[in-house]
This record gives sequence, C-alpha cells and structure tokens, in this order.
Amino acid sequence: MKHSPAQPSATLFPDASSSLLTRSMTAVLLCTFSGFTGFYLLLATVPEFAADAGGRAAGGAVTGLLMGATVAVQPAMPRLIAAVGHRAALLAAMLLLGAPAAVPLATDDLAVTLGCAVLRGAGFGIFVVVGSAAVAELAPPARRGAATGWYGLAAGLGGAVGTPLGVLLAHQYGYGPLFAAGTLAPACGLVAALFVGVPRPRSAGRARVVAGIARPAILRPLALLTAGTMASGTVVTFLPPAAPRDPVWLTPLALLCLQLSAAGSRWAAGRLGDRHGHHVLLLPATVLAAVGVLGGTATAHTGVLLALMVVFGAGFGTLQNATLVLALQRAGDAGVASAQWNLAFDAGLGLGGFCVGLVAQYTGYATGFVLVAAVLAALAAVALADARAHAAHDVDTAVRPQNMP
Repeated sequence: MKHSPAQPSATLFPDASSSLLTRSMTAVLLCTFSGFTGFYLLLATVPEFAADAGGRAAGGAVTGLLMGATVAVQPAMPRLIAAVGHRAALLAAMLLLGAPAAVPLATDDLAVTLGCAVLRGAGFGIFVVVGSAAVAELAPPARRGAATGWYGLAAGLGGAVGTPLGVLLAHQYGYGPLFAAGTLAPACGLVAALFVGVPRPRSAGRARVVAGIARPAILRPLALLTAGTMASGTVVTFLPPAAPRDPVWLTPLALLCLQLSAAGSRWAAGRLGDRHGHHVLLLPATVLAAVGVLGGTATAHTGVLLALMVVFGAGFGTLQNATLVLALQRAGDAGVASAQWNLAFDAGLGLGGFCVGLVAQYTGYATGFVLVAAVLAALAAVALADARAHAAHDVDTAVRPQNMP
C-alpha cells in the first residue's frame, strides 16, 4: 500500500498540532475566542453596574441569573445540535451573546439589566456546549486531550483579553465603551461561525444528559469542576469591588495573570493528560485552586495577590481540561458529555456569584473567598477517590481477559 509523502502517518507524528487545525477547527477556535472575549468583558463589570443601582446582592444576582439561564438551556443542547447542526447553533449563540450587550447603552434600569443577563446566559449556554462538542467531534479520539487543550487556550485567551479589558474600560472610560465592546466581540464570532462544518450527530435526549451525571464516574470529576468554577465565579465577580482602585491597573493585572495562567495550563494539561492519564491531574489541580483563590483575601499585598492568581489559574485551567476529557471518555457521546460538563461548569460559576454575594453582603468579601477555598480543599478527597476508582478499573480490565474461557 502506498502512502503519499504529503500525508504523513498520524502515528509517526503524534504531537503534530497542525493536523488538528483544519479549517473547521480553526473557525471553531476563532468563534470560541470571540465569544469568550465578549462574555468575560461583561462578567466582572456588569455586577458592578448592577450594584450601583441595587447593592452587592444585586451584583451577585446578575451573575446568578446569567449562569442560571445558561444551565437551564444546556440539557437540551445535544438535541438542538442534532436538529439544526453546529453552525446554526453557534450563529444563534453569537446573536444572543452580543445583541443584549448593547441594551444597557440606552438604560441603566436594574430590571432591564437582569433581563439582558438572562438572554446572554441562554446564548452562552448554547455557545459553550456547541463549541466544545464541535472540537471533540473534529478531533481523533486519541488526540482529544490536545484538541480540548487548543479549545481551552482559545477560551482562556478570550478571558485574558476580556476580563482585564472590561474592568479597565469600565473604570477608566465608563460603561458606554464597555458595552460597545461587549457587542462587537460576539459579532466577530458570528462571522467565524459561518465557516464551521461539523457532521451532524444523532439526537440525544434531555433525560440522558441529566441522568448520566449521577453515574459516579461522571459525577466525581464534575463535582470538582463545579467547585473550581464556583471559585472562579467568586474571583471574577468580587475581586474588582474587593480590591483597591488605586493603582488602577491592579485588578486588571490580577485578572490577566489568572486568565493567562489558566489558558496556558489548559493547553499543557491536554498534552500531559494524553500521555499520563487525565485522572492523575485532578488532585494537584484541586489543591492549587484551593490555595490560589485565597488571593482574594490579599488585595492589600500586590505581589501576593498576583502570585496567588497565577497559582489559581494553573489549578483551575488544569482542572477544566482534565475534567472535560474525562467526561468525553466516560460519557461516550460528545454532545452529551459537553452538555454535562458545561452544566457543572456554569452551575459553579453561578453559585460563586450568587451565594458568595449573599455572604459578602453580611460578612465581607474575605469571608467568601475563605469559604470557597475550604470547599475546594474538602473536595480533594473526591480527586483521591477518582484516582482509586480508576486504578481499580485498570486492574479489573487487565485481569478479566485472563479469567475468560
């Protein structure tokens, strides 16, 4: 059998990233970067905008409603993908993410702000499930860790641009330029989505998505992810009001350190996990995230704050990629796994904003950061349990064929 020299064997070059970056994959990654940039531009700033009208609890309510709407639409996403395809779903998501961001340019009414958060949350729920499912469908199964690493890098860079830029725009230039930028970024993703081409999968029901989460092999990594995103939601929502505004660059720089560290660690974790097993990354990632989130209590000490944001980003980024690949491996269906993973991700993000907002209302921001760190530290036991369960599964798989007749 002849092999064309222009088509090298994937087994000879297992780390050649270029084979992953097809036109459709590149379009998905560009859409991912644009969508996450638009999302994160407003994630840390609209709560402040709402808090000016209704207090700290109103700021937490914005994040809670945003992520509540996100979670509400996600169980139906595998069925939507099967019905309309990845491209149409991404186009709808970009419209819902971008158009409501322009509404606060006309009014600062709190009810309108909360309503726009619900619409943007629905768009985000569609966007993240479809994007991660498309990446998984386009990648060879043996290289899903590397592919999700590229996806994580695009998402992380969107956060690295959007989060500090949003805070800087709001604090230095006002909310008008902020909301304009929050509208423009998803519009760029709308253009990229036109070039996405992914085979349409079979329909998967809502019950399969929700019921499957109860399986211990799925539940363990998703519980860790939820705790990690609860910490992330706490940092992104409450670091801007908790940290001093003088110097003006402190909060944007801290959030930039977090996002760059998370983006790089997601990319690196994909490669490490493909080589050594993604389950082995869960425990160190959880511990790093628990330590790093305490940066929210050190806002008066610039060096400590920045260092702990890097630590948190490293743990959180690794946790994201490891749990995503484990969900894909264990669920057996890319659309279902993506919906389950994003449900856990966004539920945690909403809990971090809403619940810690209530705590901060009565006890202060520092108490909220410590509470989240304690939750993460306690869930390190779940990471250990997953490692033991994986080891037992490997032993069972190795022994059983020898005992078969």
